[in-house]
Amino acid sequence: MPKFLQRRWHGYHTVWAFMLLLLLIIVVSFYNWVIGVASLFLAGTLCFSMLQAELSFRRNLVEYINGLSFRIKRVEGEAVSMLPLGIILYSEDRKVEWNNRSAGDIFSRKSLVGEEIEELLPDVMPSAAGHVPAKREASKENALKEIRKEIAVDESHYQVVIIPSERLLYLYDITELVVLRERYEEERLAIGIVMMDNLDEAAQGMDDQQRTSLIAKVASEITEWSKQFEVYLRRLSSERYLMLLNHRSLQALEESRFVILDEVREMTADLKVPMTLSIGLAYGSESASELGALAQSSLDMALGRGGDQAAVKAGQRLSFYGGKSNAAEKRTRVRARVIAHALRDLMQESDRVLIMGHRTPDIDAVGASIGLLKAAQMYNVEANIVMETPNPSITRMMEQIRRDEGLNKSFISTEQALQVMTEHTLLIVVDTHKASMTMEPRLVQYASRIVVVDHHRRGEEFINDAVLVYLEPYASSTCELVTELLQYIHDKIKLSPLEATMLLAGITVDTKHFALHTGSRTFEAAGFLRRVGADTILIQRMLKEDLQEYISKAEIIKHARMVYDHIALVVTEPGMKIPQLLIAQTADTLLGMTNVVASFVISERPDGLIGISARSLGRMNVQVVMEKLGGGGHLSNAAVQLEGTSKEAEARLLAVLAEIEAKEGLFE
Repeated sequence: MPKFLQRRWHGYHTVWAFMLLLLLIIVVSFYNWVIGVASLFLAGTLCFSMLQAELSFRRNLVEYINGLSFRIKRVEGEAVSMLPLGIILYSEDRKVEWNNRSAGDIFSRKSLVGEEIEELLPDVMPSAAGHVPAKREASKENALKEIRKEIAVDESHYQVVIIPSERLLYLYDITELVVLRERYEEERLAIGIVMMDNLDEAAQGMDDQQRTSLIAKVASEITEWSKQFEVYLRRLSSERYLMLLNHRSLQALEESRFVILDEVREMTADLKVPMTLSIGLAYGSESASELGALAQSSLDMALGRGGDQAAVKAGQRLSFYGGKSNAAEKRTRVRARVIAHALRDLMQESDRVLIMGHRTPDIDAVGASIGLLKAAQMYNVEANIVMETPNPSITRMMEQIRRDEGLNKSFISTEQALQVMTEHTLLIVVDTHKASMTMEPRLVQYASRIVVVDHHRRGEEFINDAVLVYLEPYASSTCELVTELLQYIHDKIKLSPLEATMLLAGITVDTKHFALHTGSRTFEAAGFLRRVGADTILIQRMLKEDLQEYISKAEIIKHARMVYDHIALVVTEPGMKIPQLLIAQTADTLLGMTNVVASFVISERPDGLIGISARSLGRMNVQVVMEKLGGGGHLSNAAVQLEGTSKEAEARLLAVLAEIEAKEGLFE
């Protein structure tokens, strides 16, 4: 019994009172023994009665406490069993030892005793190697850590809290929270911009009435599409629309692969240049202003890749849909003239111009660099072309350049370029827009002013801080773009025959001798270069094939097989190492075969990486295929480098092709 109950008023205080009473009885007995004996008898009777009362009180108190303890334990057990959360105790061998009623209700069973935890809650428990028993001293700190995971049982959702040190598991019902969270995610705002990206080209030659009718026809199609997917559409101009939608609608659009792109193109197929749309969408930010900026950035990305596609920016994910058609050629040269004048001003404001292409430069990159070098020299601005050891594909070209002492001196190494660069130096990047692919990424990092001139479809990586960007995917080559710039950058441009030849060589190579990617402006640029002295015979000598290389290509082509009826696929034998240039040339050669719409060549390179070169005749977008593998390029010309083996690369490529075929089809 607790001491505070023993020290009550009738406890030790009563003993002292009886001792005082006994002392008084002894004193009274000295004067009158009869009264003393009577008093002693009465005191003894009183003491006995009080002792009996005390014993009875303690007995009743013990009975009350025992009864209360029993009731508390019974209620406690009932309360634990009836708690609105599941509780499971499990053994060291991960079998259920006890569960409350709620845990049984969750799994629709009265008792779970003896059940395997892994069977009840797969992929929830930590691995047996990492599981620490309660009594083990080692790794005690890890054993005390709680593990929290979410599971779904039937249509309900639960949060599982595992305490390994106690071999205890709780299940909290969070169905309502999950439903609210999913609803919140579905209703989050997304912003998009729809643009008729080639209205001027499609409406060329139309009168006002026909142009208005075309716009109304396309606008009606876009409006019906927006209603179908519950998208709020607001017209901003004759060729631009604002989209407001939630995440649920955005997911539906992505699942449909933005069918509006094909519908508008097919609806206007009877025009000389079919109308195409570009769509930029953004989702994931809480700020509406930031979403608007991201939507515009996504639209710029879609336009930079040639238009006729949708770009969706969702957090860190950037997805592209469409892009099955070639970029429409611009019929006016206004943009070329504006870019040329801006580039001229930048050159005149600079103390030096450095021109740099991509790693492993090709004839297009070198030819474009020479053209821009000439432009800087026309304004007496010191200029250099940055290049390391050239690759075999431009050996004959460099031999011709070395014969021209003045032109040859303009080539410098990357280390020399880093030494001469100042804050007033203008860096021009040609034939690529990715800093990581340039000859020397440090030059991009250190340059205060950068100009990008490129004809490839824009990828996710981009030199965003460039002061001037001339990115035209419709162009056959960078040399074509530079040739047009040269005609506007100076009133009396004078190209030497060698300089004109190098520019024409770049166009010739990238168009496969004017067979692919050619438009009217391609031939106009080639005509201008021919007029100023370009030597076509010299180009043929530079592009002649080596007999041994031709034999090597034939050996590679022997391994070709057809997939999806119109795709030629080559996978070289293990240990067979082929230069990237030869891989690309083999892919080009395969396009000349009957019924081949696209070609893929997979081989190990001398540096140990696996190279894949992809080519197509336009009916298939090989850039999308290569992007899914981590590479990039152009609609009909793309590549990627992978680690691993050729067989692994083949398996990954076939998986991507199967995915595209299942979702939207490989061919246009």
